[in-house]
Amino acid sequence: MRIAYVSIDPGIPVFGTKGASVHVQEVVRELLARGHEVTVWTTRRGDRPPADLAGLPVVELPMTAPEEAGPASGAEDAERRERAQRRASDEVVRRLLADGVDLVYERYSLFSTVLARLHEAAATPGVLEVNAPLVDEQRAHRLLVDEAGALAALRAQTGAVAATVCVSEPVRRWVLARTGAARVSTVPNGVDVRRIVPAPPGPGVPVVVFVGTLKPWHGVEDLLRAASLAREPWRLRIIGDGPRRAGLEELAGRLVLRVDFRGPVAPEDVPAHLAGAAIGAAPYPRTDDEDDQYFSPLKVYEYLAAGLPVVASRTGQLPEVLEGLGVLVPPSDPAALAAAIDALAADPARRAALGRAGRARAVARHSWADVVGRIMRLAGVAEAGHG
Repeated sequence: MRIAYVSIDPGIPVFGTKGASVHVQEVVRELLARGHEVTVWTTRRGDRPPADLAGLPVVELPMTAPEEAGPASGAEDAERRERAQRRASDEVVRRLLADGVDLVYERYSLFSTVLARLHEAAATPGVLEVNAPLVDEQRAHRLLVDEAGALAALRAQTGAVAATVCVSEPVRRWVLARTGAARVSTVPNGVDVRRIVPAPPGPGVPVVVFVGTLKPWHGVEDLLRAASLAREPWRLRIIGDGPRRAGLEELAGRLVLRVDFRGPVAPEDVPAHLAGAAIGAAPYPRTDDEDDQYFSPLKVYEYLAAGLPVVASRTGQLPEVLEGLGVLVPPSDPAALAAAIDALAADPARRAALGRAGRARAVARHSWADVVGRIMRLAGVAEAGHG
């Protein structure tokens, strides 16, 4: 099939290092592996294409019109951004109607109506993948000028597609509450179990690893404070970058911790940086509303595929994902986090047993092949050799 993968969100580079970029690459990679012809339509290409996707056709759409060049206020800039997303959506529709396409797989973004308009004009089947409650995120963390327009676009999209798939139950509930759509399913994220494989832990003191963007809602501050409370010897390795990095390095200094901050890492290099680790950490902090924990964390699936036992906060989807595979602690509790990591650091046999179980679960339930296969079946797509 000729598949157009569409991502109009300018905050997500197709070839970047953030989790959303990894997600885009993995879905596209799996669609290609299933024999489909894929072209990506995006407003931000990124500059770190992995070797196996270097030849992927990517159409990058401009986000700035000539008449909008120059400085602008916050509200004016937000309006420009929203208009640019609509223009990009218009251009994708125009070109796909001209060229023809068998299926559109779109990562939900504010203001895009690609799926709805292609369905109306050409009965083109589509899949809408919803990764987050973007309207709420934009309102809370940035600036949303035309909220009514954003919600209208979401309703149009969900009303036109063969399947709307959400990464978690909270996201699914959010979509249902705002659209009343009939075909909305939950399909959690996955992991490339061929690329990420177990490696033996390094010699000496156990290494506790964290992978992710360094933002407040990932709880890395609690992980550093837990390290300062440790009663067993273990070391921290932080893989990733973000706005909190300088503050985290300063906190590590105040706590007199030696932390291995490795900075941004290309997705294809993550396995090498996981190698030698003994425990994976996902210390998400407490939130006021349980539905705020709407994530389906790629890092946790990566830990499982790497054969690492996981210590994580008891929040969101993590209790279900990690049942029998790790240790859950109350969120925002560095003392409990330290005690859980201490116990695993002192017990290599238990670490090994949990790691083997996690790897087996990742292979059986959480591979990208399984995830994309479920999505295609929900969309009613018949694939030769993938029944």
